[in-house]
Amino acid sequence: MPDFLLELLSEEIPARMQAQAAKDLERLAVGALSDRGLLFEGAKAFAGPRRLTLAISGLPAKQPDVSEEKKGPRVGAPEKAIEGFLRSVGVTLDQCQKQNDGKGEFYVAVIARKGRATREVLADFLPEVLAQLPWPKSMRFPGSDVRWVRPLHSIVALFDGEVVAFEFAGVKSGNTTVGHRFLSKGTIAVRHFEDYEKGLRGAHVILDGAARKDIILNDLKQKAFALGLEPIQDEGLADEVTGLAEWPLVLIGKIEARFMDLPPEVLQTAMRRHQKYFSLCHAPSFEASLRDAPQDDAKRRHPEVAPKAASKGDGRLAPRFAVVAAMIASDGGKTIVEGNERVLRARLADARFFWDQDHHTALVKRVGDLKGIVFHAKAGTQYERATRVTLLAIALARLLKTDVAQAHRAALLCKADLTTGMVGEFPELQGIMGRYYAKADGEDDAVAEAIAEHYRPLGPSDAVPAAPVARVVALADKLVTLIFLWRAGERPTGSKDPFALRRTALGIIRIVLENGLRLSLALVARLAYALADPKRLADLDERLRGDLSNAALLEGTADELLRLASATAPGTSDQAQWDEILAFIADRLKVALRDKGTRHDLIDAVFSLGAADDLARLVARVEALQSFLKSDDGANLLTAYRRAANILKAEEKKDKKAFDGEPDPEALVSPEEKTLYVELATAAEMLTAEVERERFVEAMAVMARLRKPVDAFFDRVTVNDKDARLRENRLKLLARLRAALHRVADFSRVEG
Repeated sequence: MPDFLLELLSEEIPARMQAQAAKDLERLAVGALSDRGLLFEGAKAFAGPRRLTLAISGLPAKQPDVSEEKKGPRVGAPEKAIEGFLRSVGVTLDQCQKQNDGKGEFYVAVIARKGRATREVLADFLPEVLAQLPWPKSMRFPGSDVRWVRPLHSIVALFDGEVVAFEFAGVKSGNTTVGHRFLSKGTIAVRHFEDYEKGLRGAHVILDGAARKDIILNDLKQKAFALGLEPIQDEGLADEVTGLAEWPLVLIGKIEARFMDLPPEVLQTAMRRHQKYFSLCHAPSFEASLRDAPQDDAKRRHPEVAPKAASKGDGRLAPRFAVVAAMIASDGGKTIVEGNERVLRARLADARFFWDQDHHTALVKRVGDLKGIVFHAKAGTQYERATRVTLLAIALARLLKTDVAQAHRAALLCKADLTTGMVGEFPELQGIMGRYYAKADGEDDAVAEAIAEHYRPLGPSDAVPAAPVARVVALADKLVTLIFLWRAGERPTGSKDPFALRRTALGIIRIVLENGLRLSLALVARLAYALADPKRLADLDERLRGDLSNAALLEGTADELLRLASATAPGTSDQAQWDEILAFIADRLKVALRDKGTRHDLIDAVFSLGAADDLARLVARVEALQSFLKSDDGANLLTAYRRAANILKAEEKKDKKAFDGEPDPEALVSPEEKTLYVELATAAEMLTAEVERERFVEAMAVMARLRKPVDAFFDRVTVNDKDARLRENRLKLLARLRAALHRVADFSRVEG
């Protein structure tokens, strides 16, 4: 069957847009074909620096003929109704059929459509598909409403080797393309995908992005290995440079020795962010093999590596970088490397300047400068943010039995590096530079590490802070960020989350759960809301700017903050906001536990009890409940609960009252209901005690004991007895069963 080939050649497409553009092109084209009844065998899209390509195989030569029936008005309907129907479908009354649906006859128009040639169909919808491509940023062409990411040069559109004629953005489709901008000349005539791909490769263009990436990574690894080095893995950078070169070639350059005492993160960031260079490090595995190999053989295989380099195989950053060139140079890339070395030299000279200048001012003296940096128009400055983090951190440290003085110092300084020249140039180094500057200032190691780690985790695969001080400061920072941005109205909506509050909530959850922290989030939230008062915040801030070495003052302030949190009654709006935030955290918790196989409905069942602000306790309870429901006792008891709940729901609706009162022991007639009454009385007390002691597995065992008496009750007792007194008493007994089980979870929310 015939194939279809589409190529859109333009000026350079930003690398970050290429992969999604290829997916969107395939999605829109495939959708348009399906809507028109054109099925195919396979489709594949390609993206590169200058071109988007779509290849579809196994298309039919023409659309299938279709016959469609449209139901019209009933026979005998008003004449105007019939005339309107005939006009809408384009037929006469004689061409209509009559059908009977059992209620009478009605007109049916049978519309037959002949299938069109596929080439004609493609020519019709392709301009529309191209106009619908959702570029994040696009350009408007002069004298046209058409928008495209970059100026469009040519379009190749071929079906079964013949041109599909159409025009888009002033460019007419054809059957010729061009190769590499500098390494090829002339045009390439195309008929099918095979000769298109082959022709491009002959013109120094590798069409498949995955193939270009493999070439880059393999070339990078081999050239680094030849120097006794290995590349530092950077998947994001590899994807980006894949979109920058149609014919990639890896070259190795040198970093001047005078820059090698800069922090490795600075070197890597400067190379990656501005120049798209790969960083290289000394490879321990290679050095070990060098030491084990005969010296002459090592020299023969790797003449650029001196034997003395063997002692450097410790994974440290090497004074080399790798650049991906987009062309082949006649001098073997020497000029390209020298040019990149000059550019890097200037970048690192700037970094050196910032590094030296930043050391002139200690971090603690920079804290006041945070007053000039706005965190959020409705949430205050970075200084106010840091103050709230500091106060919350010392309260958390007191609660979690962590060194209050270290928590105070780390939280006080954690945002100070935002005022440094280095972080101003490289914002992604915030926190990391704070650690270097804190150590240079003589701060405690625990304080320096907490400053570096308080932004973590940055994503689902990032490790959480584990050191006591670091996790306290990180938790305080995330709670302040979430609560005060929520107060500022920055709630995530749909796919939009500009302040990454979903990630922040997930970070809170991970820090708490992975460190096994026992913490009432509601208590912390009350304190955070109390710190929203500018006067109170200023008073506490002034106190903490006093003798920073006075541990008694800090601990006393922490105790005062905890008393304030316990005594603070949140206002109606604050409570409503916190309920929203807690529900938001619950949703993130479901995401966090999904990979562990924890059921979301069980999280709802426990959350609904209203005591879900201790996440570690909540998860332990959910896990115990999930294990219980997997057992026969749990499954049968859940079935019995639903039966009881359904009966109660129906009877309470009918009687318009609840049966929440205590059953009358004197009205118990059958042995089964007497046994259930006794067992429920015992179980209720035991469940309360076990839940309060957080012995959730034992609480499930108590519920398991109810299975037999509940089964016996439903087997032998008629709840809706003719005797009204017996009926009401038995309904109260079922209500007591429901209430007992709700001490563990709201079983009405359990699915399945």
